Amino acid sequence: MFNMTEIFLSSPLSEVTPIMLAKAVAVLLSGIIIANLIKRWIVGISRTTKYVWIINEDTGEAIRRLIIIIALIYSLDTIGVLSISIAGTTLSNLISAFLVFYFSYLIAKKSKDYLLIGGAKRGNLPEVQLKAKLFYYSLLTVAFLIALNIAGFTGKLTTIIAAAGITGIILGFSAQTVIANFISGIFMYFDKPLKIGDPVEVAGYSGVVNDIRILSTRIRTWDGVLVRIPNEKVFTSEIKNLQKFPARRVDVIIGIAYKEDVSRAIEVIKKTLEEMPLVLAEPEPAVYVDELADSSVNIYVKAWAPSEKWFDVRITILERLKKALEREGIEIPFPQRVNWFAEELRVKVEKE
Repeated sequence: MFNMTEIFLSSPLSEVTPIMLAKAVAVLLSGIIIANLIKRWIVGISRTTKYVWIINEDTGEAIRRLIIIIALIYSLDTIGVLSISIAGTTLSNLISAFLVFYFSYLIAKKSKDYLLIGGAKRGNLPEVQLKAKLFYYSLLTVAFLIALNIAGFTGKLTTIIAAAGITGIILGFSAQTVIANFISGIFMYFDKPLKIGDPVEVAGYSGVVNDIRILSTRIRTWDGVLVRIPNEKVFTSEIKNLQKFPARRVDVIIGIAYKEDVSRAIEVIKKTLEEMPLVLAEPEPAVYVDELADSSVNIYVKAWAPSEKWFDVRITILERLKKALEREGIEIPFPQRVNWFAEELRVKVEKE
């Protein structure tokens, strides 16, 4: 039969004194009080701050639970229940480290969700996505380092890293591209040269921005191909954002025959542009003779249109100007060449 007295005397509880028990209860009660006060404080701030994506009731509740659980762990550790040694540290330290990282993960995930929901409501979801990802991964990185420190592994990791200095240098060189892409992604977030949904020309590609990630930017080209471009290359390249501003100019060159009346042709072109609702009245379209070319008098047409309708407006302008000039009997010539000989050209014809 089991001797209950021997089992009790061999367990950590056998060494618990009233003072240790009182200290454990005090730690637990203090943790509960502090946790409730911090939650109330966070909820109060959430009603007045614009940073509700991180300071909100869910965050307050998560921090409250974390503090209570940590207080419970340390109260149990005070009476020796969790003083078991594992890999040079204690079970209480390992549990505390895990809880810190887990609750930090919950807060990071909730904050990211709040950011995305808020961005969707305000209509700037593509812009908010990169911010949400940066905050999420940054918080997890900080939480991981804090958890290592709580677990008591920081010193051991420092020793290992120092011992593996050469390996660290090699890994550092191999990770240069990854780090450069990551930093470029952060700089792009603050610089904001483009956002998801923008038509752009960058790094030799032209299309619509499909996604902006931590290490790369994805562009869907006009022919439906998805191109992944490293952020370092995007950041160091010339970027043409075709819809950064609300209006964009359409440039068209129309050639008319030399025999035609230029003033009348310009009048027909201006009237045609005025009849097009998507051609902006301000800035006013500019129509003028640009060049006396080999086969035609070239008229330069500069008209402004909404950026999102630029391509449609350009096609419509070309189509309507051609019809209007033909309707008015104004010739649009094709390329011609006149051959002139310094001496009279003689042709000999032989009869069969």
